[in-house]
Amino acid sequence: MAGLPLDDDDTQSGTAELMDRASRAFLARLTGGVSPGALVEAYADWLMHLAVLPGKQASLMQNAVRKASRLSRFAMTCAVAGGSPDGCIEPMPQDHRFHHEGWQTWPFNLYAQSFLLTQQWWSQAMTGVRGVSPHHERIVDFVTRQLLDLAAPSNFPLTNPEVLRKTLDEGGMNLARGWSHLLEDLERLGSKQMPAGRESFLPGEAVAVTPGKVVYRNRLIELIQYAPTTPNVHPEPVLIVPAWIMKYYILDLSPENSLVRYLVGQGFTVFMISWRNPSAEDRDLGMDDYRKLGIEAALAAAKEITGSPKVHAAGYCLGGTLLSITAAGLFHHGDDSIASLSLFAAQTDFTEAGELTLFIDESEVSFLEDLMWEQGYLDTAQMSGAFQLLRSKDLIWSRIVREYMLGERAPMFDLMAWNADGTRMPYRMHSEYLRQLFLRNDFAEGRYRVEGRAVSIEDITAPVFAVGTEQDHVAPWRSVFKIRHLADSPVTFVLTTGGHNAGIVSEPGHKNRHYRILTSPAHNGHLDPEGWVAAADLRDGSWWEAWSAWLAERSGAPGAWPPMGKPEAGLEPLCPAPGTYVLMP
Repeated sequence: MAGLPLDDDDTQSGTAELMDRASRAFLARLTGGVSPGALVEAYADWLMHLAVLPGKQASLMQNAVRKASRLSRFAMTCAVAGGSPDGCIEPMPQDHRFHHEGWQTWPFNLYAQSFLLTQQWWSQAMTGVRGVSPHHERIVDFVTRQLLDLAAPSNFPLTNPEVLRKTLDEGGMNLARGWSHLLEDLERLGSKQMPAGRESFLPGEAVAVTPGKVVYRNRLIELIQYAPTTPNVHPEPVLIVPAWIMKYYILDLSPENSLVRYLVGQGFTVFMISWRNPSAEDRDLGMDDYRKLGIEAALAAAKEITGSPKVHAAGYCLGGTLLSITAAGLFHHGDDSIASLSLFAAQTDFTEAGELTLFIDESEVSFLEDLMWEQGYLDTAQMSGAFQLLRSKDLIWSRIVREYMLGERAPMFDLMAWNADGTRMPYRMHSEYLRQLFLRNDFAEGRYRVEGRAVSIEDITAPVFAVGTEQDHVAPWRSVFKIRHLADSPVTFVLTTGGHNAGIVSEPGHKNRHYRILTSPAHNGHLDPEGWVAAADLRDGSWWEAWSAWLAERSGAPGAWPPMGKPEAGLEPLCPAPGTYVLMP
C-alpha cells in the first residue's frame, strides 16, 4: 500500500524550523553562545520595575550626589594638601587591580576612586529593585559589572601607573614584548595550536605519568589500571570518574601532586576513566550513553579484573554528578556493588548552583541547543568563555595587563596546562544535562529516570565522602553540601581551602592548606552550612589523608595484587597509560 503523502503544512513547518535553527545558530556564533533574548528580557524586567519605583530612583540620585561630593572632596584634598589621603572607598578583597603602590599617587588614585564609586553605584542600581526576579537581578548585575570592567583604568596604559613606570624604566621594551606575546597568541589561536608553554606539560611526558595500562576501550572511554607500588593492596579497587568537560589527568598531574599516585602508594588498586573527546559524529550520545558506556562499563571491568564484588567509586565535578545518578540507579535496581561513594566538588542538587546559573534559563539553553544542533557539539572555546567571564578580572583583564602591557608572560605550570586542554560536549548529552539537572533539578527531586524508573539520591545506601572547596565558583560548597540532607546514608563532608580545581589537587605537604571534616550518621536531622562549619573539626594539611583513611576503614585486609587486565575476559592490556583518548585534539 502506498505511503500517505506528506502534508504541506508539515513540510512548511519543518522547513521553517530548520531556518529558525540555522539563523539562531549563526547568531550564537556571533555572540559566543550568549542569548540576546535572555539579556533583553532581564534588562527589561529591571527597567520596567525601576520605572515605577520613585523611592528607589530618588535614593539612587541621592547616592550619586553623595558619591560625587565625596569624590570632589577627595580630589580637593589631593590637590591642596598633596600626598595620598585616605580613599573614599576600598576595593573588594578579591579585587587586586589597584594594589600597586602607584595607585596611591595623584592622579591615579583619583582614577581608581572614581571607578570604584561608579561601580558601587551601578551595583546598587542593579540590585534591590522590588519585583525583579532573582535570576534577572543576578544577570543585570553581572553583565553591568562586566561592562564596567571594560572601562577600568587599570586596563589602559596611560591610566595604569604600573604600566607607565615599567614603560619608562625599560624604554618601552615591555610594550614590545607584549606585542610579541599578543602576535604569538593570535597566531596560535588562529592555527588551533596549544597555548604557549603547554608543550612542556604533555600527557605521558610531564603529566599523567603514573605507570599503568589501558585495559578496556569502547567508543566513549579508555579504562586505565594503575600498577601497584606496595607489597599488598586492599581487595576493593577504587574507580575514579573524572568530568568529561576536561581531560582526566587533573587527578594525575605531576608526580608530586598526583592523587592517583598517592592512592596507589596507600595500597589501593586504582582505575581511571579517560573520556574520548567527541566529534560531530557523536552528536547523539546522551547521558544514558555516558552512564552505560562510561561508568557501568568501567565498574564491570574493575570487578572482573580484581575479582572483588565491591568497588569504591569516586567522581569529580560533572563526573561525580553522573556517578551519583549511576549509583542511585544501581541501588534502586538491587545492585549494591558500590562499596562507597566519594564526590569531589560535585553537585547533586542544582537549586543553588552558583554563578553558572547566570547562563542557564530556557532562552539560553534553547539558544545553545541550536548552536550545538548545527555543530554537533559545544566547543571547548565556547565553554571556556563562560568560565572565564565568572572571574574576568583575574582570567581576562589582569592577564591582558600582565602579558601584553607589562610584557610579563605568566609561567606555565601543570594545572594551568591542564586547564587549557579542553574537550567538546556532544549535542544530546549537554542538552539533557542542562535541561534535566540545571533547569528542572530532576535528580534531587526524584524525577530522573534510569532504565525507565525514577531514581533519587535517597536510593544510595553506601556511605558518602563529599568534598567542597571554599572558593569554588563552579560548584559552590553550599550547593555540594546539600547531599548531607538528601542522602539516606552516612555522609562525611569535607570543606577544604582552594577553588574548584586547586582545592581538589591538594597533596600532603602543600603549604597553607587546611580543611574541616564532620561525619553525619544517616537521618541525623537538619544542620545548615553555618552550623556545620561551627561543628566540624578543623585540621591542617591535606584532605587526601583523611579520605585515604576513610577508604581503608571500609576496605578489606590487604592481600595479593590483582592481575593487570584479564585477557581471558576480553580485558587485555592495550597500551601504556595515559592511553590514546587523552591525546585526541
